[in-house]
This record gives sequence, structure tokens and C-alpha cells, in this order.
Amino acid sequence: QLQLVESGGGLVQTGGSLRLSCAASGRIFSTYSIGWFRQAPGKARVLVAAISSGGGTRSYLDSVKGRFTISRENAKNMVYLQMNNLRPEDTAVYYCNLNPPRADYWGQGTQVIVSS
Repeated sequence: QLQLVESGGGLVQTGGSLRLSCAASGRIFSTYSIGWFRQAPGKARVLVAAISSGGGTRSYLDSVKGRFTISRENAKNMVYLQMNNLRPEDTAVYYCNLNPPRADYWGQGTQVIVSS
């Protein structure tokens, strides 16, 4: 079993930066590909960025390419999402989960609000 806890969200102005963290419990964390997902009000949850188990392969939603960077530290059971040049359309609740996600691993998420 794996538990994932997100943190680091907040209120930021357009053009600002935030770093989200995903803390995982469970010694098998390093064997999984992990994704950052987001859900804006009234919209479906979407995959924003993903990273392979070893960190060598990363992928991004087109709208965040060049602005967001996903990384992981397997020794610390952590995954990060560095978000730069934030836009109002990035406003959402952000979640981490396996990629592809498991329904029983969704956490509370962390709220990101970007003001214009």
C-alpha cells in the first residue's frame, strides 16, 4: 500500500512560482511512475506531468511545457513539481498519484490559485 500527501500550494500572482511536493510512504515507491494531476472547478482531472520510476523519462501537458518541471528523490520518497511563470488557467487542485492513477491513492490535493 502507498500513501501520497501533497503540499506546497497557495495563492500567487500571474508570473509567480510555486513548488509542490508529494510525500510517499511505502518502500516500493521507487518502482512506480508518478504523475501530477490537476482539477480545475467544473472540469475533469487531467495529467499535468509524469516521471518514470527512475526519473529518466518525463512528460508534460502541452500547456505547461517549458514552465513546469517534475522531479523525484527516491531516497526520500518525494516527487516535486516546480511551477514557474504561473497563469490564471493553472488555478486548480493539484494531486499526485501513480501513473496511470489508482482510485484508492487519491489524496486531498493542494490548492493552487493564480491571481491575474
